[in-house]
Amino acid sequence: MSIYDRFNVRTIINAKGPSTRLSGGFLDAEVAAAMTEAGTFCVEMAELHAGASKVIAEVTGAEAGLVTSGAAAGLLLGTAACITGLDPGKMGRLPDTSGMKNEVVMVRSQRNFYDHAVRTCGVRIVEVGLPDRYAGAGVRDAEAWEIQDAITDRTAAVFYVATGSAQPPLPAVVKMAHQAGVPVLVDAAGQLPPASNLRRFIEEGADLAAFSGGKAIGGPQGSGILAGKRDLVMSALLQHLDLDIFWEQWAPPKSLIDKHRLRGAPQHGIGRPCKVGKETIIGLLVALQRFAAESDQDRSRRLLGLVNRLQSALAGVDHARIQVTGGSVPKLELHITKEAPRNALDLCIELERGTPSIHADPSQAHAGVVRFSPWCLRDEDPDKIAARVKPLLRY
Repeated sequence: MSIYDRFNVRTIINAKGPSTRLSGGFLDAEVAAAMTEAGTFCVEMAELHAGASKVIAEVTGAEAGLVTSGAAAGLLLGTAACITGLDPGKMGRLPDTSGMKNEVVMVRSQRNFYDHAVRTCGVRIVEVGLPDRYAGAGVRDAEAWEIQDAITDRTAAVFYVATGSAQPPLPAVVKMAHQAGVPVLVDAAGQLPPASNLRRFIEEGADLAAFSGGKAIGGPQGSGILAGKRDLVMSALLQHLDLDIFWEQWAPPKSLIDKHRLRGAPQHGIGRPCKVGKETIIGLLVALQRFAAESDQDRSRRLLGLVNRLQSALAGVDHARIQVTGGSVPKLELHITKEAPRNALDLCIELERGTPSIHADPSQAHAGVVRFSPWCLRDEDPDKIAARVKPLLRY
């Protein structure tokens, strides 16, 4: 029995990984305990954010950091900061960007649904480059000079989505943007592990980088990190905080907010709906410290142990070839044969609809491959998965 039974919600075996659709991963007992303890006290939220900023800065190497309500919230807040700077009047007018820098340059091949968070601030995305390598028409993608060519006096930021195949390389993008005095915002939501990526994008010159907190880091599902230049993080925080307070009464922490540089306290900003509670902030900080303390090698070995157990449990499965992939997050792949009683996507659907409900990764189902990630598996799950899969692939 679980707390979900109380509300008539079934629990699942999550073999896809810590995706938002499947509620992320598990909270470690230390993280959950920290969140419970945090909920038994009251604090001044600006002071809590300032304390969190120091922890994030230590782990990422950035000047400052902010706990957000997910990576997408970090993109929204980061974009807002790039548009308004520390001008409270501009903050109050968003998403109306009339008279402001209201364009964000982005490589066309990096467009995705998450850039909606950027557009929420009222900017127009200016696409750069033709992704011939994806279209099969050639090998080229956008190049750094094209980004430089697209930057004008209306450009608020360059938005870069970090993936293993992203082009041009981030350092080249940063060079072109900074020559024009334009900040670079990086979407690094899914770029962990390796843990070194917490520092990589800042070291390569990004002004802001957004990470998911509820996936690899192991924090609360509705959490994220925005790390980068102090002035931009300060602006992002000011557009997020509850500032229902008299100017004379307001004494924000000097380590993160320079009150003397402001004409007045901003009104509730465009990021106000992205509120993060004290429990989430504390949970994320504890999880972040735990994630940074575990080596990539130890993490990979721990996850590989679960994959190996699943491989053993699936031994002898009909109409499928088992393959274990390497990397920082090893996975097990079932390559379904053409003679199987159901194809890869049908197998995924049957696994989801049965009991226990098992959610595998169907992203390669079109190629006949079903993937199983160990990230969100419990010790007993490999045997349960095999017990469901084997009958479904047997005539």
